Amino acid sequence: MRIECFLDTNVLIYAAMGRLDEPRKFDVASALVDSKDFGLSGQVLAEFCVNAVAQRKDRTPLTETELDLWMGLLGDYPIQPVDAGLVQMGLAYSRRFRISYWDAALIAAAERLGAPVLYTEDLNHNQLYGSVRVVNPFRPN
Repeated sequence: MRIECFLDTNVLIYAAMGRLDEPRKFDVASALVDSKDFGLSGQVLAEFCVNAVAQRKDRTPLTETELDLWMGLLGDYPIQPVDAGLVQMGLAYSRRFRISYWDAALIAAAERLGAPVLYTEDLNHNQLYGSVRVVNPFRPN
């Protein structure tokens, strides 16, 4: 499978849970999940699980069944494991671009998977980090 992009956790959370509280972001995120050949990392999967079941005032958590369905769906896509080399790449990118380690680790994972684009709302839109271009899919046109 050719990977078109890498999805950050926030995109998946909006696709899974944003229908009521963030309908525009839900539509955008759902379209990405439905139409793109995307990759993920172990970090993204773990963050998704933690955030999807977290008790919050502004949204209802996923049920165990819903979480299992999402994990089954996401497991069909390429997933970059987090290993010592990826952590080292993340550290290097964090220092080079002066961004958080967690964001840098996503860039490193996207690069390892050969994804040219990282969809996230957490980094500078349209900036190139190494070989990965960041796109904020939720920016107003």
